Amino acid sequence: MRCRDALVWSSVVVFGLSFGWISKSHAAANDQEPRPYTIRTTSRLVLLDVSVRDSSGGIVGDLTKENFTIYEDGKRQEITQFAHADTPVTVGLVVDESGSMRQKQAEVITAALAFIRGSNPQDEIFVINFNEKPRRGLPDLQLFSDNASELRDALWRGVPEGRTALYDAIEMALRQLDMGRQEKKTLVVVSDGGDNVSAHKLQDVMNDVRRSVATIYTIGIFDEEDPDRNPGVLKQIAKVSGGEAFFPKKLDEIGAICSDIAKDIRARYTIGYVPVSGDKASERHTKVIATSPSGQKLVVKARTSYLFAPEPEETGSP
Repeated sequence: MRCRDALVWSSVVVFGLSFGWISKSHAAANDQEPRPYTIRTTSRLVLLDVSVRDSSGGIVGDLTKENFTIYEDGKRQEITQFAHADTPVTVGLVVDESGSMRQKQAEVITAALAFIRGSNPQDEIFVINFNEKPRRGLPDLQLFSDNASELRDALWRGVPEGRTALYDAIEMALRQLDMGRQEKKTLVVVSDGGDNVSAHKLQDVMNDVRRSVATIYTIGIFDEEDPDRNPGVLKQIAKVSGGEAFFPKKLDEIGAICSDIAKDIRARYTIGYVPVSGDKASERHTKVIATSPSGQKLVVKARTSYLFAPEPEETGSP
């Protein structure tokens, strides 16, 4: 199913340290803007990427369609699509290399490699390193890789220095995600502070997160004395996209978190419904509820909103 024909959610993991098809022309592909997260066909379909855990935090992987209920703007929706399989994902690792990361770089890269080892071997992965500006970690003509050695070199490519352009890095990562072949997409963003130099503003990022198909995980590791730390932003990005924000108290906790994120991505459910049509663009809000076969309510992470855009013929436009 093509992204232009349906809402297909992806996952993006953003690490914040706080203690589509590939174009034949890569140059042209790199200039593409992210496709709006909208429904633009007569057979409309909203697909949600859903994580389910029990009260102890364990992954719940044995549910059926009957265990889920979906609401859009408070109205219950009929589930028309349901799948639960470990399918390949397009993944972006967005890693802070600002000057304050110098003493943390080794632990962060080790954790990112733990994520790679725990991922589906067929995942297509890329790296965005950022300090005062974001840069692609892989060679210029290589958009993605499934090779751990190549990805390790990409993670080590930069030298920690300068300030933090977190928003610009997320924007670049969202654009590259859209070039991936896999319908499911994920970003993992790692940073040790808030943004203090980006050309993009937070509102730009939030609008593009709502338009994108990505699920975003954030990991925030802030120094207590860092005046730029902003855990609220990392929580907001993760919640809207259907991901999760993590704030480890110690650096040695990051590896386990990254391994857990990799497991979560591979165990997520894909659930779809046909939304009610409308005559104007609007932000619509979604809610997913899951219960166990015994009736116990479970903990759900799923996207909470998307942008609905009517077809031109629905609005009377030519």
